[in-house]
Amino acid sequence: MRTRLFTPGPTPVPESVMLRMAQPIIHHRTPEFQTAQAELAEGLKLLFQTSGDVITLTSSGTGAMEAAVVNTLSPGDAVITVNAGKFGERWGELCRAYGLRVEEVMVEWGRAVTAEEIGAALDRVPDARAVLLTHSETSTGVATDVRGIAQAIRPRFDGLIIVDGITAVGAHELRFDEWDLDVVVTGSQKGVMIPPGLAFIALSERAWRATETARLPRFYFDLRTMRKPEEAWTPAVTLVLGAVEALRMLREEGIENVWARHDRLARALRAGLSALGLKLFGVSPSNAVTSAELPERGAEFMKLLKERYHVTVAAGQEALKGRIVRIAHLGYYDDADMLTILYAVERALADVEHPHTPGAGLAAARAVLGGE
Repeated sequence: MRTRLFTPGPTPVPESVMLRMAQPIIHHRTPEFQTAQAELAEGLKLLFQTSGDVITLTSSGTGAMEAAVVNTLSPGDAVITVNAGKFGERWGELCRAYGLRVEEVMVEWGRAVTAEEIGAALDRVPDARAVLLTHSETSTGVATDVRGIAQAIRPRFDGLIIVDGITAVGAHELRFDEWDLDVVVTGSQKGVMIPPGLAFIALSERAWRATETARLPRFYFDLRTMRKPEEAWTPAVTLVLGAVEALRMLREEGIENVWARHDRLARALRAGLSALGLKLFGVSPSNAVTSAELPERGAEFMKLLKERYHVTVAAGQEALKGRIVRIAHLGYYDDADMLTILYAVERALADVEHPHTPGAGLAAARAVLGGE
C-alpha cells in the first residue's frame, strides 16, 4: 500500500526534484555549482519577494532562527517574543539562551497575537531592539497577521522585526520588502518542497547593518561570511540542486498562484473536517496546516489513519498532545490530496463510531474546490 504524508514538515517532495537530487554529486567549487547557486539565489528572491540577498544555510529552520538572533543582537538587548504555541515559545527560549532580556507576550494557544498586544509590550519595554513573531504557528495551525502588525508598529518602532516563516513562506502571502520586515527564515522541508537539511534567511539593509554591531558569539552561523561569493563551509550540494528545481516549479506556477492554491486547499480541508463533525481548533487558521479537535476515541483514530489507511498526520504538542490532530497542506499538494485525506478521515471516524454523515466531508470540500 502506498503511504501518504500529511505532516507540516517533512512534506512531500515532487518527483522532478527527487530525480534532480538523484543525479551524480558535483563538487561545490565548480562553475556548474556556481550556476546552480545563482539560480537558487534568484528563486529565493522571488519566494521571499525581496530584491536583497537570501542566505542559504545547511541546517534546520531552527538553525536559521538562531542565526537571526546571533547576527543582529547583543548581550543584554531587550526583545519582545510571543508565546502562542510551541514555536513562538522557542523564540523566547533561544533568546534567553543567549542572555537577552525577553519580554514574552503570553497568548492562549489557538489564538493569534494582535497588533495591540505588541504595542502594549513596546510600551512596557521602550528600549526593545527586536520584535520576534511566528507567521504560521505550526503547533496550533494559527496564522499571525505579520503585515498588519508591522504596519501598526513601524511609526513608533525602528528596531528589527524578525519573523519565523518556517511553515508560512510559500503558503501565505509574504512581501518582505513591501512589508518592511527585517529578517524572515524558513526551512527546506516545508513550502520549498525538498527534504530537511537547508534553511533560508532574508535580511533587510537595516538587519545587515545590525550584523556589523551585534556582539553575540557566532562562527558557523556568521552571515557576513556567508554573504561572500566564496563558499565558507561545505554546502549540502544535493539539496541545493533539489531546491533549484523546486523553486523553478514555484516560479512557473507563479508565486501569487501558489499562495492562492494553499488558501483554497486549506479552506477545502477545513470545510470537509467541519462537515464530518470535527471541531476546528483555534482562530485565524493557517494556510499551511489545519488543526481539529480529536474525536472521543482519539488515540485509536490516529492509529487507524496510519496503520489501516496509510496516511501520516501530526499529533498535538505539549498541552495539546492527545487533544488535536494536525493535517498539512503545505507545499506539494493539490485538490486530489485534500479529497484523499478526507476520505481516510471519514473511514477512520466510522471505525471509531464518531457520528457523521457519510460523504459530507468530500461534498463540502468539492464545493470549495469547484468540483460541483
